[in-house]
Amino acid sequence: MTAAFTFPGQGSQAVGMGKALADAFPVARAVFDEVDAALGQKLTATIWDGPAETLQLTENAQPALMAVSVATLRVLEAEAGFSVGRDAAFVAGHSLGEYSALAAAGSLTISDTARLLRTRGLAMQKAVPVGAGAMAALLGLDYDAALEVAKEAAQGQVCQAANDNGGGQVVVSGDKAAVDRAVEIAKTKGAKRAMLLPVSAPFHCQLMQPAADAMAEALSKVTIKAPAAPLVSNVLASAITDPDEIRRRLVEQVTGTVRWRESVAYMAGQGVTRFFEIGAGKVLTGLVKRIADGALGVAVGGPNDIAAAKDALAAAKQA
Repeated sequence: MTAAFTFPGQGSQAVGMGKALADAFPVARAVFDEVDAALGQKLTATIWDGPAETLQLTENAQPALMAVSVATLRVLEAEAGFSVGRDAAFVAGHSLGEYSALAAAGSLTISDTARLLRTRGLAMQKAVPVGAGAMAALLGLDYDAALEVAKEAAQGQVCQAANDNGGGQVVVSGDKAAVDRAVEIAKTKGAKRAMLLPVSAPFHCQLMQPAADAMAEALSKVTIKAPAAPLVSNVLASAITDPDEIRRRLVEQVTGTVRWRESVAYMAGQGVTRFFEIGAGKVLTGLVKRIADGALGVAVGGPNDIAAAKDALAAAKQA
């Protein structure tokens, strides 16, 4: 198998996402209905009608993006013959996308995943007072150089690499003053750009420990099955299938670095040549081109993408 199924993270959300699929395919509509029922609210109305500010709230964006990803996969299964167990060498997701990957692979139920992501979003938002933390993108520095910037900027505070996205794009996270320092230091170290990100909390750093504790409790109460295809873990950048380890790594992920560059490189090293980004946006598809030479990224997010995805999967099977 030379295909991997990948699932986007926060930032890919947009009002209206998934609506065309739900209108065209009952299997997609059923996923949105299940998420609404699990949460006891019409999240679907927010996804499709906005307002954007409400959708962007972490507690809404996380389950919403998962719903779109899983609905898209259900359509691919029904209309294009996709099968996670048969066709995917690996599944992987960026941050919250890891939960989407597990739902897609049958490791978590859709209802449990929706509730876990609602808990995760609320806990991450509550972990740090608004304005006390920050995140910044350092562009044009490799990972090791970004780590040095973060170390120099910390000065007794928290400043650590949150996302190693590849292509010279590293995001740092931590105390606001420390991240501000990192932005200025990065500019002196050769960064092409260094800028604060418009986020509501400093994700994937030690300041998120209260959220990690909340997720440890929430995850202890749900059933996790072995996924139909191995999960490439954010914090390991390697494949795992054991349910207890999956549970443990999901907790670590809240405060740990999303090692996306290494994750894609790992999958490419295992023979993956086509990366299907399933759900909203094309962020991961763009990153694939920068990380894995010769690999093809295929973004699937709407009805018009289904036929092309079917052709790409057929090509992957012949490779």
